[in-house]
Amino acid sequence: MMAPSKVRAAEAPWYDRAMRWAQLTLVDGDTSADSGYDVTVWLDYFRRIRADAACLSAGGYLAFYPTTVPFHRRSVDLGDQDPFGDLVAGCRELGMVVLARTDPHAVHDDVYQAHPEWIAVDAEGRPRPHWAMPGVWVTCALGEYATAFMPEVNAEIISTYDVDGIFSNRWAGSGRCFCEWCRKNFAAAAGLELPVGNDPTDPAVRAYRRWREDRLFEIARMWDTGIRELNPAARFIPNSGGGALSDLDMSRLADLAETLFADRQARSGTTPVWMNGQYAKAYRAAMGTKPVGGIFSVGIEEPQRWKDSVQSEAEIRIWVASGLANGLRPWFTKFGGTLPDRRWLDVVADLYQWLADIEPYLRNEAPLARVGIVYSQQTAGHYGDRAREMVQQPLDGFYHALVEARIPFEMVHDRRLDPAALRAFRTLILPNVACLSDAQCAAIREFVRAGGRVVATQQTSLFDENGDPRDDFGLGDLFGVRRTGELRGPLHNSYLELRDDESGARHPLLAGLEGTTRIINSVHLTPVEATSSTGRGVSPLTLIDSYPDLPMEEVYRRDREVGPPQVFAGEYGEGRYVYFPGDLDRTFSDNQVNDLRVILTNAVTWATDEPAQVEVDGQGVIEVTAWRQRDSMTVHLVNLTNPMMMKGPYRELIPSPRQRLRIRIPAGTHPRRVHLLRRGEDVAYTVEAGVIELAVESVLDIEIVAIDLAATGSAHS
Repeated sequence: MMAPSKVRAAEAPWYDRAMRWAQLTLVDGDTSADSGYDVTVWLDYFRRIRADAACLSAGGYLAFYPTTVPFHRRSVDLGDQDPFGDLVAGCRELGMVVLARTDPHAVHDDVYQAHPEWIAVDAEGRPRPHWAMPGVWVTCALGEYATAFMPEVNAEIISTYDVDGIFSNRWAGSGRCFCEWCRKNFAAAAGLELPVGNDPTDPAVRAYRRWREDRLFEIARMWDTGIRELNPAARFIPNSGGGALSDLDMSRLADLAETLFADRQARSGTTPVWMNGQYAKAYRAAMGTKPVGGIFSVGIEEPQRWKDSVQSEAEIRIWVASGLANGLRPWFTKFGGTLPDRRWLDVVADLYQWLADIEPYLRNEAPLARVGIVYSQQTAGHYGDRAREMVQQPLDGFYHALVEARIPFEMVHDRRLDPAALRAFRTLILPNVACLSDAQCAAIREFVRAGGRVVATQQTSLFDENGDPRDDFGLGDLFGVRRTGELRGPLHNSYLELRDDESGARHPLLAGLEGTTRIINSVHLTPVEATSSTGRGVSPLTLIDSYPDLPMEEVYRRDREVGPPQVFAGEYGEGRYVYFPGDLDRTFSDNQVNDLRVILTNAVTWATDEPAQVEVDGQGVIEVTAWRQRDSMTVHLVNLTNPMMMKGPYRELIPSPRQRLRIRIPAGTHPRRVHLLRRGEDVAYTVEAGVIELAVESVLDIEIVAIDLAATGSAHS
């Protein structure tokens, strides 16, 4: 065993240095003599791919080193082996950052027999057997297993091995626990019994959600403090978080951790390929300038959990590309120390070797997007079991529309709506952000009054931060509306009427919809009426209410009167607003009807009303992001054009046609060099009035346009 090295004071912190992560998750069979596991194979591979950081299996459920902690079960054939220690030593010789991986979510039967109080219990009072592994029991994440046993494991690892910290998988538990510890301590804290259901309006459910989160963060701080006491440079890194549907507050996680890792390893079901970029944006919205890694699996991620499978090369490349373009530092994960399928090795090697070559252009200092989509965890908590429909789908609708529109954008966490966080943005999108506090409403109102812009939908601001209903919109004065009824829907065979203004001109919101006066309506809407003068003129969109869809002879509109407005757009202070009472965003996400995509994109473009930072013209679906580094700026082009974009896996990568770019460079700078990092070549360009024009002949998976900058008038001009 190796003693910890001294803190490397002269270097940047390990979480800043690490850029290309490798994870090897050992399995129990790897320690047997005939397993085929060979540590030199993996160390040679890490060297080959130029990985600079590793996460290696240590303990928790199963120890891969000769532990002395009571009830810390060793791998069955471990004997005098130390596979974890061998990997740590080898990675350190390669100059790599190293995290020890633990997993505390389950224990074997001998632990259950000795410490039944460590085991999770269901609502009927029965200890919970593991759902996948016979003879194994699920642990309670909140009680003494977390506060008595795991700190001993953490201390043993940190005091024995030269590692930079502990990364803990599944540390936050596996569902609600009804053990005696949880019942007693929840009752003491909240004066209530543990709730059985998930009704978000139930006071016990609300109290439990707060209590559980507070307890988990208390445990995380305890683990982190214990680790730092033994090695001041080391950290506890919780494998937690996500987007709007995460059950832990991302802003609190960000305050706790120096770095986090988005553990969305691959697509499943009908996940669109741009979703890895969304995970990246969601994490960074909370983390700010702290580094965020993106865990990707070389295997297939479906409910059947084929953990020894391998994805197609094209699927691995495009999933990594979307995360990379949106600021994730890649982290590949491999389950098991043997290689029955070697097809992924060269794919990851090619990617990592290239990323090592271009590393300075991946050390981003700030995104250059001017549009931000707010994601609201407090709204997700309000909707409970309907959160995917009422929160995630509206967000996805705007997200997809902006990807297709090639508009660089970011995400904004609902608890980061402060002036410092909003300063970079021109436009905020509120996709059914129903739950907002008075302070959050005031921050949004002031943002628009000072020149910002807002695009909002449906029930935005109708509830406070706790999910309690308001009498009317908290942002009603900004939107120029008042509510006149309860949420309607699902609507069938309802439409939007497109209407010209008094002069016969069409509003820019309707651009691209020439030749029609009718498009489909949203599925749900909040009945409203105008309160401001800007909302009382001719609305570009009005309601055609539902009419029969069968028999076919009865399918026609009865009411010829002009319906109530379905969009409110105007000026507020120095800014602009667009409010849709319907869920056009959710309906677009669910049905992919192009007319709704056009409306959503037009709303953002009209509201923003400023020259674009980046314009990309050409055929295909190209995801565009833009970044500033210390001495450069980059524009990432991710080619999503593929019949499998909305349902993986990709079979092949299909090259895009030629793309023309106009890039606005920062004031006071000029380009020294413009080059394509994937092609590895300079590119011809022109520059006029601070705008660079160039062409990229084709994009296979990703191209990065790098612009080396110099200050105007500098010695290097």
